[in-house]
Formats: sequence, C-alpha cells, structure tokens
Amino acid sequence: MMMDEDIEQASLMSFNDRPRAFPSMRSKTYSPLIFRIIRKLNVRVLSIILLFCFGAIFYMGASTSPIIVFVFTVCIISFLLSIYLTKWVLAKDEGPPEMVEISDAIRDGAEGFFRTQYSTISKMAILLAFVILCIYLFRNLTPQQEAAGLGRAMSAYITVAAFLLGALCSGVAGYVGMWVSVRANVRVSSAARRSAREALQIAVRAGGFSALVVVGMAVIGIAILYSTFYVWLGVDTPGSMNVTDLPLLLVGYGFGASFVALFAQLGGGIYTKGADVGADLVGKVEQGIPEDDPRNPAVIADLVGDNVGDCAARGADLFESIAAEIISAMILGGTMAKKCKIEDPSGFILFPLVVHSFDLIISSIGILSIKGTRDASVKSPVEDPMAVLQKGYSLTIILAVLTFGASTRWLLYTEQAPSAWFNFALCGLVGIITAYIFVWISKYYTDYKHEPVRTLALASSTGHGTNIIAGVSLGLESTALPVLTISVAIISAYWLGNTSGLVDENGIPTGGLFGTAVATMGMLSTAAYVLTMDMFGPIADNAGGIVEMSQQPESVREITDLLDAVGNTTKATTKGFAIGSAALASFLLFSAYMDEVSAFANVSFKEVDIAIPEVFVGGLLGSMLIFLFSAWACAAVGRTAQEVVNEVRRQFIERPGIMTYKEKPDYSRCVAIVASAALREMIKPGVLAIASPIVVGLVFRILGYYTGQPLLGAKVVASMLMFATVCGILMALFLNTAGGAWDNAKKYIETGALGGKGSEAHKAAVTGDTVGDPFKDTAGPSIHVLIKMLATITLVMAPVFL
Repeated sequence: MMMDEDIEQASLMSFNDRPRAFPSMRSKTYSPLIFRIIRKLNVRVLSIILLFCFGAIFYMGASTSPIIVFVFTVCIISFLLSIYLTKWVLAKDEGPPEMVEISDAIRDGAEGFFRTQYSTISKMAILLAFVILCIYLFRNLTPQQEAAGLGRAMSAYITVAAFLLGALCSGVAGYVGMWVSVRANVRVSSAARRSAREALQIAVRAGGFSALVVVGMAVIGIAILYSTFYVWLGVDTPGSMNVTDLPLLLVGYGFGASFVALFAQLGGGIYTKGADVGADLVGKVEQGIPEDDPRNPAVIADLVGDNVGDCAARGADLFESIAAEIISAMILGGTMAKKCKIEDPSGFILFPLVVHSFDLIISSIGILSIKGTRDASVKSPVEDPMAVLQKGYSLTIILAVLTFGASTRWLLYTEQAPSAWFNFALCGLVGIITAYIFVWISKYYTDYKHEPVRTLALASSTGHGTNIIAGVSLGLESTALPVLTISVAIISAYWLGNTSGLVDENGIPTGGLFGTAVATMGMLSTAAYVLTMDMFGPIADNAGGIVEMSQQPESVREITDLLDAVGNTTKATTKGFAIGSAALASFLLFSAYMDEVSAFANVSFKEVDIAIPEVFVGGLLGSMLIFLFSAWACAAVGRTAQEVVNEVRRQFIERPGIMTYKEKPDYSRCVAIVASAALREMIKPGVLAIASPIVVGLVFRILGYYTGQPLLGAKVVASMLMFATVCGILMALFLNTAGGAWDNAKKYIETGALGGKGSEAHKAAVTGDTVGDPFKDTAGPSIHVLIKMLATITLVMAPVFL
C-alpha cells in the first residue's frame, strides 16, 4: 500500500491512454410508478396534497397522544434532512465522461433488476395477503377483541392492510437504498481524484440519506398505523378495545416487512455473489487480470450486484429489523402495563417509537460530524477512514446513552414503582454496550489490522487448502464471544427488569421480559448510524470498480482500495450488529408469540417442555430448517456462478481481442444471465421459509386434536422457533465472519504483503474469498432475516395453530 501523501491527496498524474472497453447499455431510466406520478403533478397541487396529508397525520397524532405528535415531528424533520443530504451529494461532480458512462450502465442494470425482482415479490405478497385474509375470516378472536366488538372480517382486513403496508414500506426502503448508491458511486470516484477525505464524506452522507429514510419510514409507518387504529376503533372509549391490546393489530406490518426483506436479501444476494464469484474465477484466477478490469465481461454485473444485494437488500433488512423490534416491544409493554394495572400505559407502549425518534436525531449528528477535510491533529500521512467512522459512532453512542436515559424518565416513570425507570435505563445501557461490543468483535475478526485476518492471510502462503481450513476455523471461533455477550445481555436485562418494582396483582414481578425489550431498543438506538456505515461499504466498492474500469491513475485506485477495505469491515461489523439485534428481537417476538397464544386460547402459556416428543421434534425441524435454507442459498449462488463462468469463458474464447482491448465484452449478456438466475433461484428457499412453520403448526394441531393435546400445534411451533433462532444465530455469525475475514485477507495481501497481487498466496486468498462470498452476502444475511420472519409469521398465524 502506498504510504504517502498521494493516498490522501490524489495526484492526477498522466497514464497510458489505452483503448478502453466501456459498456453501452444506457436505456430509459426506471422509476417506480408512484414517483413518476408525483413528478407529473403540478407543484401547487403536490403542495396541497402534502399539506393535507401532514394535517391528517398530525390530527390523528393529536387525537392519540402527544407522544405520537413528537414522533411525527422528528420523522418529518429527518426526511427534510435526508433531502438536504441528497441535494448535497448530487451537487458533487460526476467526473470525466468515461466514469459517467460506466455509472449509467450500473444504474440501468440495478434499476432493471429491481423492477423485475420487486414485481415478482409484489405478486407473491398479494397472493399471501389473500391467504391471510381467508385464514383470518375463519379464525378465532381473543376475548378482548370480542368484547370490543371487533369482528372477524374487521380483524382480517386490518391484518391484511397492515401486511401490505409493511411490504410496501419495506420495498420503498430497498429502493431508496439502491437509488442513492447508484448515484453516489461515481461522485465518490470523482472525489477520490482529489482527496480521500472528500470521497469518504460523500460516501457517508449518501449512506446517511438512505439510513434516515429507512429508519424514519419504519417509525412513522408504525406510528401512523397505531394512531389510525386508535382513532378509527375508538380505543379506550366505553365498550371499545383497550389500548394495551392495540399493538397486537400491528403484527401484520412486521410480517409484511419481513416477507419482502427475505426475498430482497435472497434475490439480491444470489445476484451479487453469483456475478462476483463468476467474475473472480475467470478474471482473476484464469486470466490474471485485476478486479473490476473492463476486459472482464462480468464486471458490470458484479458492480450492479453491489447495489441490489448490499444496498437495496440491506435497506429492506434493517427496516424489517426495526419494525419487528418496535412491534414486539409494544406488545410486551402493553401486556406488562395490563398486568400491573398501570393507569396510563401509553408511555410503555409508545416507548420504542420515541427511542427510534431520538435515534434519528443522534445519528444525524454523527453523520454530519464527518467533515470533508482532515483533522489537523492527525499527523500520519494516511488517515485511517475506519478511525473517522469510529469517531462518529462513538459520538452517536454517547448521545444515545443521554437520550435513552431521558426517554425512560419521561415515559417509563410510574407512581407504582418510582425507581423502575432507572432500572429500565440500565437495561438500555446494557443494550448499547452490547451493540458496541458486537461491533468491536466483528471488527476484530474481519479487519486486517488485527491478528485473526493476518493469520488467515499467512495460511494462504501455504496453499488453497490451508486458507480454507484457517477461514472455517476462524468463523467457528468467532461465534463464541458474541454468544457470551448476548447471554450476559439477556440475563442482565431480564434481571434488571424483574427487580424494577413492577408487580402484578399477585405481587409477582413482571418487568423481566420488558427489560429485555428495552435492552433490544438500546442495541438498536444507533441503528441509523450503523446502517450509514453499512451503506458506505458497497458505495466505496462501486467507486473502486468505476475507477478501475475508467483506468484512472494508480493513486486514485489506492484511495478507493483503502475505502473499499474499510467498507468490507463496516459491512461485516454491521452484519454482526444485525445478528445481535436479531437474537434479542427474536427473543422478544417469541415472548410476544406466547402472550398472543395465551390471549387466543384464554389459558396460561408460559413454558414449552421439550421433553414432550412432539415438541422436541419441532426443535429438530427448526434446526434442520436453518441448515437446509443455508444449503439452498449457497447452492443457488454456485449454480448462478457456473452460468457466469461459462459465459465469461465463452466470450474470452470467441473474442480473443478482449484481452488486448481490440474487442468489447458483451456486458449485458452477463447481466441478463445473473438477473434471470437470481429471480429463479430465490423462490425455493423463500417458499421453504414461509411454508415450514405453517405446515408444521397445522400438522401438529391436527395431531394434538386426535391425541387430546389442545395446544400441541402452538407448542411445537414455539419449539421450532426457539431452536431455529439458536441455530440461526450461530450459523449467521459463522458465515458472516468467515466470509468477511476471507475477503479482507485477500485485501491485505493486495496491499503488498506476502508477495502482493499475482503471488501464490494471493491466488489462494482469491479462492478463499470466492468460497466466502455466498457465506457473507447471501446465506448469512438471509438467515438473520429468516429467524425474524419465522417469529413474525408465527405471530400472525398463531390462531391457526390452536
């Protein structure tokens, strides 16, 4: 790695003006229908519509609670800030024409795949919504719903509407993530010609735009649903529904978000890694050309994959994580408030919305704290981008601690237990510390500044096999510290909640589960900044590809390589963060599921006995589901990569002039192959994930009916969910960390260590990176979405299992 001023202040030195191979794939720019309609509206008409919508939203908020008004206000301000960030990023120059042409090709490929993928997902969502409608029209109601006069038809329409809204918002979150990345990449490339700090700032602010929109949409979507149902159903008026039962009507929203996130992650992951593996195997290993070389026919498909897999899918993923955590915490808060007979339970129910409103505020401060010029206190010739991002994260963490404490005092103070709010504030602190530890652990195991990745790189010097062995062992070892951290967090938060002083009418402590909910909120209280770091990775990766394809000076590529290596680490750390939050959120959803079964069955359902053979079998099926799903996801990448390899080999054979720049590769052919394969391959594992809990629950419900065990279906599904969560967490940790470590071991060697690019160690590292690609970007991220989707689908389908 060049360790001088050229890295920080790029030198625009002359370079050989070789004939370039640039794609010509520009087609009509795609925008979703809703955006096309908005653009055609007259400005005055649009302003009137927006004012009417805002007025209606604030009217419902004011009719519900002042807390909801606060949430609406913060979300709208965050949307305005995201517009500012968008304009700031788009005002930056796009660089020379060759950069713009490549960026346009990437944008077209990403938008084309997004349109086709989400068209397929929307059709499946509508079909599933019809199934949910039919089930809810014939299901039982809770005694509370019957007393409130909420009929089956009304319950069915509410759940379906919530499901479709959750799916729509999740899709928009994915589109927002992709929209900004395909426009920011070329601007980061252009900025890298001037300085590393400017390129870093553009990438961070572009990721910040997406993060603020995603988190804001998750919060405001649930707040609008809550206030709409509150006003429409006349909650807390005589003869109507109690406010503590209202959160159960929101579970459809979480299921819709999970449904879209799973298919977005699967399809995007198969696309990006199928193209990446195919491009690397033929380009790097067989032809010996650099990564993102314009002579590689699969290079555009690879760069498109960064956007649809890492940006669009991750946006939908985090949207779903926040939505599921908020809804489950609202359910548990309502349940606890009812048991404790708290006079005004709204604070306990709406607390998650306020926490994430403050998340938008503090993450915005963290994003804006990253400036475009170097810190004068930094004396080294090269400023570490990870250190800059870490400073922003540390500032966000400090602000999170302060705002979380204020939120607990504001909303969780009750005369029945005056000190309870302090215990819950400590629960939040446990969650915040857990998040920080998770980020540090992931960074330790995936950053090449630390021993594990350097040891893995050293193993590459003795061959491909030792590289694979070292990578697998590193991934297996990396599960230990996160599991210990999660274990301590759950027990600590549960104990703090249980000793808060909140008791039911029998004097039994009831705050334990809500304490774990508060810890989960603490862990996700910096979610917007974490998503910003996550989005930074693929934007930097794309920028490096554009620089390589446009054949910029080596000093510019040095900058983008440095940003790309940091981006790999941030992606790995945010995946670790997502797994940790998924573990806690799944525990909450599991507890909420047991509360819901109790409500529908009108009997206590607090324990699941795995000594019962059928219940133990449910656990085995849950564990099997994780392994089978992972196998199918990895196999899908393998089959897609084989198609890409065959196509790239064919082009090199039939067009020998590609290697001498005399013939241009057919980039569009590889894009078409990968897009078609990703859409085809995502169906099977996705259907497996959705159908498994429903089929298992129905089969054991029937078996329980004939054997005199009325709750057997619900118990077996609970066991399945419990075991799937445990196995899924371990599997996702292993896959994500091993894949990230393999990738950065390769990056470390490419800095010049152990022989540098083209050495035998580098070839072995490329093999390891290729093996790790489907681990870290397809199977791993899809699993932590899967375990949350299993939890939300069991919540929605709970009456079916009784």
